[in-house]
Order: sequence, then structure tokens, then C-alpha cells
Amino acid sequence: MTVELPLWFEIGSLIAITIVLLGDLTYAVLRPHHPSVKESALWVAFYVTLALIFAGLMFVVAGPKYGAEFLAGWVTEYSLSIDNLFVFVLILGFFAVPKKYQQEVLMIGILMAIVFRGIFILLGAALIANFSWIFYLFGLFLLVIGLQQFFSGRDDDVERENKLIGFLRRRLDMTDQYDGIKLQITIDGRKRWTPVLAVLIALGTADLVFAVDSIPAIYGITKSPFIVFTANVFALMGLRQLYFLLGHLIDKLAYLHFGIAFILTFIGVKLLLHALHENELGFINGGENVPWAPDIGTWESLAVIVMAMTVAVTASLIKLRKDVETGAIQLPRRVDEDK
Repeated sequence: MTVELPLWFEIGSLIAITIVLLGDLTYAVLRPHHPSVKESALWVAFYVTLALIFAGLMFVVAGPKYGAEFLAGWVTEYSLSIDNLFVFVLILGFFAVPKKYQQEVLMIGILMAIVFRGIFILLGAALIANFSWIFYLFGLFLLVIGLQQFFSGRDDDVERENKLIGFLRRRLDMTDQYDGIKLQITIDGRKRWTPVLAVLIALGTADLVFAVDSIPAIYGITKSPFIVFTANVFALMGLRQLYFLLGHLIDKLAYLHFGIAFILTFIGVKLLLHALHENELGFINGGENVPWAPDIGTWESLAVIVMAMTVAVTASLIKLRKDVETGAIQLPRRVDEDK
């Protein structure tokens, strides 16, 4: 039998997550450096382990329903956050952010992502509580986004970011010099913006767009705002380290966007079927639920999501290896010096 999430567990979890985030932020600010592959891998493993431990606690404290929902939600958000990485690589590369400052900049970007997603989570919860038909809109939205990903891949992301970056370059009195993560510096007696301002605006805009995509997706798995929020936070907490581990490979994983597109499309279909299953709209089946519309379960959703990403990543790695062997692609040499 499933029990409700205890209040003490929710409050304790939020306090623990806040402590971890503050510790991570302090580490990034006090020790600016470009982490090695080994260090990045250890941090990614730490955050993945932390998420799995939290999932285990959910199973113990609240039962298999909530535990499975968190696990499926976390895997979904972790998969979708990989697209964030591609845009992060694009932005930091364009503005030539020095490697030793990238950790701090990325940490701020991730904190902005958490804030934006928190706002959309509350908005989504309010909409679901008051308008049962909102699942139709969520489903259609994800279907459109998923199909767009299938046919355009990351071209839309690149075009949007390039337009924004060009706009910021034209409008801001900005120098090319960096001074840590200061937003303004004085040059020849005149205050000028540093590229950090443009980087944070670009990251914030990307975070906002991805929040719009990801929140409807996870509400297709669970209606619990607490699970939606914690799954998002755990997916984002290791994103900075994943950037340093995989950043230079992200744009070379050719089939990754197909896996993400499939997940978005699948959840869109799942939401539409759920909306039909719980239908209250008078012009659809007389306001009654549609009996032939199945309600896809959490475990089935988790299996489909994991399978989609496994196939996409495996196929991408196989293609990458073949391209490297034939000389079609040359992997960039990693340089760890602080530049």
C-alpha cells in the first residue's frame, strides 16, 4: 500500500539539498580551476550515487509508487539536461570563458536553472490542480517539441543562441577582458561590461527555454511537485561536472538528440492518453473517460526512457569510434592548464 510523503521527509530533503548546493557553490568559488577527467568523473559518480540513495529512501519512506516516480523523473530530467550541456558548450566557447572561471559561471547558470524550474513547477502544479484538461496542452506541446527535435536536431538551439549572442554583442558596451566573474571593470577611467554579463544572460535564456520543455515532461510521470522539484535538482546538480567530463564530446554524439526527441514524443503521447483516460471535457466522449485509452504506468515509462537513451548513446558511441578510426573526426586534445 502506498503512503503519502511525510512532511518531515520533504523538509529534511530540501534542507539537505540546500546544504549540498551551497557546499558545491562554495567549492566552485573558493577553488576556481579546470577539473581533470578523473575529478569530474568522481563528482558525477557522487551525484548519481546521491540520487540513487535518495530514490532508495523514497522507496523505504513512501513506498514503491513514489520511489518509482522519482527514479523515472530523475532519469528523464537527466536525459533532457544533456541538451543543456550542448548549449553550455556553445555559449562558453563563443565567449572564450577562461577555463579556470568556467566552474563558477556554470554553477551560477545551474542555480538560475533551478530557480526557473522551481517557478514553472509551482505554475504547473497550480494549473493541474485547477484545470484537468491541461494535460491535453502539455501532451500536444511535448509532441510538437519532440517532432521538432527529430527533424531539426540542435539547429534551432544553435540559431536561437547565435541570435541572442549577436544581439548582446551589439547592444552592450562590452570588453573582451575577464576579471574573475566580475560583471564590470574600469578601463581607461570608463566602466565597461565584461563578457560574464552576456554569458549569464545567454545561460539564463537557455535555462528558461529548457525549463519550459522539461517541466511538462516530468509532470507526465508524477503529479507530486516535491518529486518534480527534487528530480530536477538531482539532475542538475551534477551537470557542471558532466560538462567537464563530456563537454567536448556532446556535439559529436550524433544520435543523442534522437533519443531525447523520442522521450519527449513518448511522454507527449502518454500525457494525451492520460488526459483521455481522465477526460472531463464535454465535447470529448460526452465528458466521460475514453475506455480504450490506456494509462501508461511509471515502471513502463522508466523502461522506455532508459531504453531510448541507452540505444541513442550506444549508437552514437559506435559511430564516433568508427569516425575516429577512419579519420572523419579528430577528437580535440584536452588541455588542463588554467587559461
